[in-house]
Amino acid sequence: MSKRTLILEDGMVFEGEAFGSSEVTMGEVVFQTGMTGYQEMLSDPSYCDQMIVLTNPLIGNYGMNRDDYETTRPLAKALIVREVCHTPSNFRSQTSLATALEEFNIPGLTGIDTRQLTRHLRSKGVMRGLLVDGTYDLTEQLERLKQMALATDQVKRASTERAYVIPGAGPRIVLVDFGAKLGIIRELVRRGCEVVVVPHDVTAKDVLRYMPDGVMLSNGPGNPKDVPTAIPLIQELTGQVVIFGICLGHQLIALAHGADTFKLPFGHRGANHPVEDLRTGQVSITSQNHGYAVEDQSLAGLNLKLTHRAINDGTVEGIRHTTHPVFSVQYHPEASPGPMDANDLFDQFLTEITNQQEVSHA
Repeated sequence: MSKRTLILEDGMVFEGEAFGSSEVTMGEVVFQTGMTGYQEMLSDPSYCDQMIVLTNPLIGNYGMNRDDYETTRPLAKALIVREVCHTPSNFRSQTSLATALEEFNIPGLTGIDTRQLTRHLRSKGVMRGLLVDGTYDLTEQLERLKQMALATDQVKRASTERAYVIPGAGPRIVLVDFGAKLGIIRELVRRGCEVVVVPHDVTAKDVLRYMPDGVMLSNGPGNPKDVPTAIPLIQELTGQVVIFGICLGHQLIALAHGADTFKLPFGHRGANHPVEDLRTGQVSITSQNHGYAVEDQSLAGLNLKLTHRAINDGTVEGIRHTTHPVFSVQYHPEASPGPMDANDLFDQFLTEITNQQEVSHA
């Protein structure tokens, strides 16, 4: 393998070996603490424009398969690992991680101290990075990084361009696709729902045309304030239909009802984040992937109630509207990758739909 170097915007340099695509790339460098699930991480649309550092030291040992993708077109900028396995061994494996990265034109970096890199990002915060092959001029590359502007159109690129329907005999759910993981669709289909997937910039009028029983606001990449079309959508749908938001959808619900969001120093990305349900005291171990969070103090005086809080840093993990059937969580109940503790939120969503139908028919 040839030499490949990661250069961070603060001048920190990590020299290792190249695998995957030979594409020269720049992006936001973030770390992920999950021990497994690298295929789901790589294909999660929420990683759009990001270079993923995996803290587990050996990656690729169980290969890649067609069933575990979270999107058909991964949008991550790069994958950075301590050691990559080129000879996977698993009965489900259909190709190696390196081969898959080549096919998706995503570069990989291996052979660096990912623990050191993670500790650096944890203390300094996530930052822009650049991958270069062979020899390079550090001053010149740092200037390139300095001029790099972070994109604001990630949701547009991650979303479906047109609506489509997945048939089912149960409740009709309109899923607003801000960069939805296929795991969300799988959970709804598993429960018999008919799922209508619509683009991120859909209007409330168009959503209501489908006569939905419920609306789900998906996860997605980037800053929630870069999705202005979602604010009137949520405001107009509130009170007309049951709404459930996940991750970015959660942040957009907060913004639509007057709360604020902020960027976390290094985000929550992993499959081991404890979250407390403040209503019951129950703690769930959750899968998370977000760089922004709802500002706790901004909820004061609004029609939003705090329902869940992160154990590790006390940040907002769930909210609920006080008068309408609208609720959301910051973590991922579809749990791919991650534990299954929060999976029953999909059942709660369908129960709320049933309850609302009974009230309407009473």
